Amino acid sequence: MPAIPVSTRAFLVAGLGIAVYTVMDTLMKQISIESGAYNAVLWRSVAGTILCTVLFVARGKRWPGGPALRLHVARGSAAGASVLLFFWGLARVPMAQGVALTFLAPLIALFLAALTLGERIRRSAILGSLVASAGVLAIAAGEVQADASTQAVLGSLACVAASVLYAGSLILLRRQAQVADPIEVALFASLVIGGLMLPAAPWAASLPAAHQWVPVIAAATLGTISAMSLAWAYARAEAQILAPVEYSAFVWAAAMGWLAFGETVSSYTLTGAALIVAGCVVAVRRRVPAVQSEAGV
Repeated sequence: MPAIPVSTRAFLVAGLGIAVYTVMDTLMKQISIESGAYNAVLWRSVAGTILCTVLFVARGKRWPGGPALRLHVARGSAAGASVLLFFWGLARVPMAQGVALTFLAPLIALFLAALTLGERIRRSAILGSLVASAGVLAIAAGEVQADASTQAVLGSLACVAASVLYAGSLILLRRQAQVADPIEVALFASLVIGGLMLPAAPWAASLPAAHQWVPVIAAATLGTISAMSLAWAYARAEAQILAPVEYSAFVWAAAMGWLAFGETVSSYTLTGAALIVAGCVVAVRRRVPAVQSEAGV
């Protein structure tokens, strides 16, 4: 049996990371509805920092040097602003719609990769993104309603803004994964996001209710697994190959939205999901030489 190409394995691991992250989104949406996006992100970051610190110390890892630390802070800042906006928006729109709006991020990231990382944009990656973007348009056609409330409109705009910031964090993740292993990446993601949230804690924070601690800890655990999976994948394949896998999040978001919140899925949504999956297949159909991590991860 021929070995699976490294780029394909990276794509599959990234897909797993996206699926796990979408389950976390479901928990975070519920916490955001109950306690607000700030508290949801703050306490998830605190729990994630504690979990990752235990793993970091147990593995005997060392504090990163200056260049790596600057990357951690830059990506954590972009990701922190992105997740706060996203969960604020997600509390106001259906999961499938919110996730669909974030699909701008892989398209932006694809071209940012060419500008900042010197990656050559392959025809298959462009074609895959175009097919997947057609799926996003199909979803938008079914989800947009003329009588949308002000809160829903603001929620949608927040998700769009989050997607722009997330695109930047994807590019930084590619660079970050070259100099740090997955545990370090996950640790500093939680640490930086939590650090940025803490100054407002005296005025904005409130302790989770007793029944919320399990979802908070579960969200932190799932977020750590997702962050480590994506860091592993981005250390082994180009951003333009992995970016389209973000589209698979819609399939999971539609399923979780229906299961957890009773959100319905229209024929437009199903058509869009099919195009999204097709776009991912097209984007990864060619074997691409793997890029090995300098950290040996």
